[in-house]
Amino acid sequence: MTALPLITPSDCAVVLLDVQAGLAFAAGSADRQDIRNAAIALAKTAVAFSVPVVASTSASKVYSGPLIPALRAVLTNVTPIERRAMNLWEDETARAAVVATGRRTLVVAGLLTEACVSFSVLSALQEGHRVHVVTDACGGLTRSSHWAALQRMQQAGATLTSWLQVLLEFQRDWTRHDTYEAARAIVVEHGGGYGIGLDYARDMIKPA
Repeated sequence: MTALPLITPSDCAVVLLDVQAGLAFAAGSADRQDIRNAAIALAKTAVAFSVPVVASTSASKVYSGPLIPALRAVLTNVTPIERRAMNLWEDETARAAVVATGRRTLVVAGLLTEACVSFSVLSALQEGHRVHVVTDACGGLTRSSHWAALQRMQQAGATLTSWLQVLLEFQRDWTRHDTYEAARAIVVEHGGGYGIGLDYARDMIKPA
């Protein structure tokens, strides 16, 4: 089996689906704060590496609410696209926004895994896109249904990943100074023990 090449910022677009409070309330596959943390870290990663972002929402006026405030604060130049269909690919405006990025590799995350995420991923795969699903930035109704949806996407050809792997795959080398500080700051704020370690290294290990 031939290994897929690593993703690079110039190849990718990030697609964020329905990261809205009303849907987060329904997510039971993981701690909601962990899902929120991962989604924010992924959005910051996209900004740090100049990766285009398409954000889409649904039922924002009647049930789900707007894109969560923390994401709006990060994605200041992104206007969420409101859709009616669960599947982004069945909404002409949202689909056109993804296509307009010109990127054939999509990094996808959002709510809910069993519906809006999986439907959009399966449709994108069918049209020949390469898709990476950021599993920790997705939330499903239950752990088992979330996992079943992930398995279905993987069997269809999607690659499962995490927000931290996306960031590290983009950075690839900590001597890349143009993105070092931004990438490091994201890990320190959102990366748990790894972030603590980076802070420790800067505080304690002084250059000769």
